[in-house]
Amino acid sequence: MASTDFDFEFGRWRVRHRRLKERLAGCRDWEEFSGLSETRPVLGGSGCIEDNLIEFPSGSYRAIAIRAFDPVAGSWAIWWLSSTNPHQLDTPVVGRFEGDVGTFFAEDTLNGRPVRVRFLWLNTRSRTPRWEQAMSDDGGASWETNWIMDFQPA
Repeated sequence: MASTDFDFEFGRWRVRHRRLKERLAGCRDWEEFSGLSETRPVLGGSGCIEDNLIEFPSGSYRAIAIRAFDPVAGSWAIWWLSSTNPHQLDTPVVGRFEGDVGTFFAEDTLNGRPVRVRFLWLNTRSRTPRWEQAMSDDGGASWETNWIMDFQPA
């Protein structure tokens, strides 16, 4: 657990996205699209910003992930801000890395009902890291992965 946990992501990336068309609705239909991402350090190295261009089938949009490390708690917080709702920061997920896996959680809502959100960062010691988002509507007893991002150096 260190402020260097996200250093693996610094630089420019081509991103392959897979996303469920509907979340927590029993949907099995995935859509695939591409994107670009660039990550750089901020806050004197105790944070980073990931700037994304996401090429949804319905059109492209911009979004950023804002990350900040709390050295006292030994944890990271991650916020999401998108051009589709530029005055709304999403509820932050909070967590840490164990080895090359980062696990982050938040309590949030989806269509007015409470859900637990989980972000996983995988393969962070490789040149092909992966991010996964999952949601649970049963308090974390079961998870539905609904978005996967595979990163390749640009």
